[in-house]
Amino acid sequence: MASTYLSKTLGAPTNNKKFTFSCWVKKNAVASTMDIFHAGADGPNEAIMCRFESEGHITIKHDVSGSQEMLKQTNAKYRDPNAWYHIVTVFDTDNSTAEDRQRIYVNGERITEWLSGSDDNFSQGDDVLANKAVSHTIGKRNFDSAHYLDGCLSHVHFCDGQAYDASYFGSTDSTTGEWKINVAPSVTYGNNGFFILKDGNSVTDQSGNGNNWTVGGGTLTNTEDCPSNVFCTINPLIYAVSNNWTLANGNTAKNSTPTTNAWRTGYGTLGTSSGKYYFEMKVNQIENSDPNNFWVGIIDSEQMDHSSNNERFHKQSRGYGYHAQSGASGYNNNTYTYGNSWTTNDIIGVAMDLDNSKLYFHKNGTYQNSGVPTSGSTGTGAISIASGYTYLPAFSQYYGNEWFSLNFGNGYFQSSAVSSAGTNASNIGIFEYDVPAGYTALSTKGLNL
Repeated sequence: MASTYLSKTLGAPTNNKKFTFSCWVKKNAVASTMDIFHAGADGPNEAIMCRFESEGHITIKHDVSGSQEMLKQTNAKYRDPNAWYHIVTVFDTDNSTAEDRQRIYVNGERITEWLSGSDDNFSQGDDVLANKAVSHTIGKRNFDSAHYLDGCLSHVHFCDGQAYDASYFGSTDSTTGEWKINVAPSVTYGNNGFFILKDGNSVTDQSGNGNNWTVGGGTLTNTEDCPSNVFCTINPLIYAVSNNWTLANGNTAKNSTPTTNAWRTGYGTLGTSSGKYYFEMKVNQIENSDPNNFWVGIIDSEQMDHSSNNERFHKQSRGYGYHAQSGASGYNNNTYTYGNSWTTNDIIGVAMDLDNSKLYFHKNGTYQNSGVPTSGSTGTGAISIASGYTYLPAFSQYYGNEWFSLNFGNGYFQSSAVSSAGTNASNIGIFEYDVPAGYTALSTKGLNL
């Protein structure tokens, strides 16, 4: 949603002094100010009902005629680009207890520690600029083209006239202890209430009120990635990525060219030491004058390079890759005859069998070196990898002119859906080509099969 937002002018409220907002959000950008839910005509008059600050704090705020009536900013910083956060914000200005007139819950926990200088409560009975017949936006600041949300949203609820805590919308899993989504909360929505983005990218209100929203700009794309199944992405916190690559489409695409030439390597956010997993990479652009500078593969998490001298991953003893120009395989800074070269518009499939310590690559559906990913311990055509380590995806390039997009199971290469989804026995994720039998997506559900 980096340039996408939703808009709606609400109607007459049940009670504009009491309302609850709940959403699940996965942020892609780490150091950006992003408004999730906003109302207001200008800077001096605005109601921030949920915002990520650039440092990672969560903010709610209310200003009238340039006068700050309420401000709460969490002392904690929420900067994990691979996590879904559940955020609940409550406005209840008639409440007799000052601290209860505005509340923030994150993953089921009520926030009680505030950033210094940001602990101002509503006065009792304050009128609120939001939840009345004015324009509201989800995904950016209401009155201009700023503070776009670069991330994903799911299960967005607004309850007019109710002050609910987080337990209405989620609960603690008795087995894992993790906060999990309640997909069908028993709540009262009131006149202006709504429930959108329930099971995909629909802005049709599921509350029964008919308070549908409109896509005000950009494209709202459905993802398989959701609060109950988190998929791997490129990690934006790695030094080489944060300082040299501009990521897009939920941190699944790199489509920018750095100003200096040097080896840069990006890594996936999820790794594993057992099981069988599959993902795809599409080449969007490559340095045709010298395509000797692009590798895709996997690496042991202990050998990731986080420094400014970030090198190609296949120089490591447990970094295994497939080379664009030569079609070679490589590890431990050596290369070996393997398969065909690849270039713009080619799709490379990566199948890692960590139960048998084997790795396979295909080019446009044809496994290289006559590989058979289902051959188990025999490893027909496989690249043998060291056992007993935790591996994650890796991508290295030199010039930076190599642009690529990844499909870890969302069914898209950037904003383009796969042309015809292949078969997938696990039913976790959508891919261009057939997922080998016994393999699945690199996601939280896939890791727990």
